Amino acid sequence: MSVTHSPEIHAKLIERIPVVTGRGLHEWFDSLDKGPGLLRPLDRSHWLADEYDLTHGYAHAIVTEYDRRRRNRSIPAPRREGP
Repeated sequence: MSVTHSPEIHAKLIERIPVVTGRGLHEWFDSLDKGPGLLRPLDRSHWLADEYDLTHGYAHAIVTEYDRRRRNRSIPAPRREGP
């Protein structure tokens, strides 16, 4: 079963990910890049949820945002904080 969030809910989930997970989007994107080469978004969100003990809602939001940014390179990637 696929999870689909409204644009508003998706934006709120993305905004809360660093607070809820303790990791920024760039870190989650790195995890997806280094993870298994799963092709289907649903498979990647299940892997992310299982591997990192995330709710499926947050995992789905991360995968959706990752795919959206890969498709549309005009959206800037999140900035890495720190030195």
